[in-house]
Amino acid sequence: MTFLLRLLGCLTMLGSLSYAHAEANLANFVVPPESSIPKGELGEAIKQGKKIINETQMLLPKNVGNALNCSSCHLNGGTVPKTAPFVGLWGVFPEFNSRDGKVVTLSQRINDCFERSMNGRPLSYTSVEMINMLAYIQWLSTGVPTGQSVKGRGFEDIDLKLTPDRSRGQALYAQKCASCHGAEGAGLKLPTGNYVFPPLWGNASFNDGAGMARTATAAAFIRYKMPEGQVNALSEQEAMDIADFFVHQPRPAFKPN
Repeated sequence: MTFLLRLLGCLTMLGSLSYAHAEANLANFVVPPESSIPKGELGEAIKQGKKIINETQMLLPKNVGNALNCSSCHLNGGTVPKTAPFVGLWGVFPEFNSRDGKVVTLSQRINDCFERSMNGRPLSYTSVEMINMLAYIQWLSTGVPTGQSVKGRGFEDIDLKLTPDRSRGQALYAQKCASCHGAEGAGLKLPTGNYVFPPLWGNASFNDGAGMARTATAAAFIRYKMPEGQVNALSEQEAMDIADFFVHQPRPAFKPN
């Protein structure tokens, strides 16, 4: 019995060391300063790529089928840790995508978002817009070794053993989310047509094929970043409840192009 307990302790310690080793192998999350954008055509491409990320719906109306921008999920132009940032992405693609069940390029991954999160149409891989977005992501990945992920990539982990309560999530949504995203999830729209806060369901939101249409993904996002500007305002259970409520509201169906 003593031997088994010691063995279990060793295995636990090894698991902790493996996790720590994995963390140690991650590159630091560093957003390069604007002053590092090069001069000339490449610099202009980077600036245009950033503009597309932040104003996607307005600049690419033929490719965006809802009211969202890339920055609706990839906050502040993809520069915020744990909100699927673009920092460091350049050197980790191609990589296996479990949803598609195959290895994809960064361009394919971007178009996946256009078809799902933006409920729209993919860009041409050789289009100026695609090249500009790639240039921006490459610049954001300055200094990150090829093949190495950064700390803060993707979303924060959420306890998948939690059981969501949709009715409680509805009540929490009304208390903590509706003031920005609307009682009916329609978002807050300016007279110019742009949105201050994006719609969370309905025809102007992401379709049911988007990653954010999954309870655990949405919960991981809102747990650590919502309500905006309020750090750790929600527990994991509350985030799971709210996510389960709004992801199951009516939204467009995913139709592959």
